[in-house]
Amino acid sequence: MTIPLVDLNRQYEEIKDEVKEAMTRIMESSAFILGEEVRQFENEFASFCGSRYAIGVSSGTAALHLALLAAGVEKGDEVITVPYTFTATVEVISYVGAKVVFVDINPEDYNIDVSCIEEKITKKTKAILLVHIYGHPVDLEPILALADKYGLKVIEDAAQAHGAEYRGKKVSVLGTVGCFSFYPGKNLGAYGDGGIVVTNDREIANKVKLLRNHGQREKYEHIVEGFNYRLDALQAAILRVKLTRLSSWNKNRRQHAKLYNELLAGMEVITPVEREYAKHVYHLYVVRTKDRNGLQEWLQSQGIATGTHYSLPLHLQKAYEHLGYKKGDFPVAEKCSQEVISLPMFPELTREEIEEVCGAVKSFLSNPSLSSP
Repeated sequence: MTIPLVDLNRQYEEIKDEVKEAMTRIMESSAFILGEEVRQFENEFASFCGSRYAIGVSSGTAALHLALLAAGVEKGDEVITVPYTFTATVEVISYVGAKVVFVDINPEDYNIDVSCIEEKITKKTKAILLVHIYGHPVDLEPILALADKYGLKVIEDAAQAHGAEYRGKKVSVLGTVGCFSFYPGKNLGAYGDGGIVVTNDREIANKVKLLRNHGQREKYEHIVEGFNYRLDALQAAILRVKLTRLSSWNKNRRQHAKLYNELLAGMEVITPVEREYAKHVYHLYVVRTKDRNGLQEWLQSQGIATGTHYSLPLHLQKAYEHLGYKKGDFPVAEKCSQEVISLPMFPELTREEIEEVCGAVKSFLSNPSLSSP
């Protein structure tokens, strides 16, 4: 049995007729850039999140970039975030000329360690850019309290958290602005790049809408210098098809995670937690084990694909050595980066496949001779 980490072909088989119909609709209309299809998707996604506004853009990175700009983050400001995330989270801080200030993560849900934030706040701090990693929401209430106390913006990187909830509300709507990626492998993925900015702030929404399309209010009327960050109509049409199934797909992911947890119970692996305030959507099903590399090699030999997210935290990446951080500065992020492994997770995964994965994990953990030297 060969088990992939993600299988988009199975998903396509389920929806291919609707996808073909949506693509044909766009081709026949020849309306490829923005337009009615994008507007419809924006309205539907805003409704899904429970937000007033949603503005489609070309990628999750573009969403984060425009969110920071629209929130007023600029050169000389400081933005607090985590080193345990994809590089796009931090790239955008540099894009706007602000300084990256890292805070370690907690070892339970791998999100920002809320207890470490306040000590990093200075007079230059403008925003907290938090990441709902792997699909588990950050504990927002204490962060929002800090933001209120110090007059800070809260940017939610929800690129892995489509449909995740914090105390019954979708992530992305409690902070100043939320950002999603529609990279193909996401819980809600396009057939290419795409992203969206979600907010209840009218002024921020208008700024993002202006900036995504070369600063145009009307055609050839440029109010400010902007960017070519538009969402293609073709991607919007595909995302509209998928959005109708997102809740069902997330339900499947949660059921898979429950089965994984049951079958892995008692083994020497740390399985994911779900806080009492959270509804986890398991973009990734991530466990921790001391011999991550050995387990990964063993599973690969058994035809089971895995992932490592993220094997080198950002403060130790060459691209960010100019920030002046060193090994040991964020010990939890560093430890987790060496121990986490992502097991197969997608809505169409079968019980038999999950049992196969867990059986292979058990075989490795119960056989010392398979461990890395």
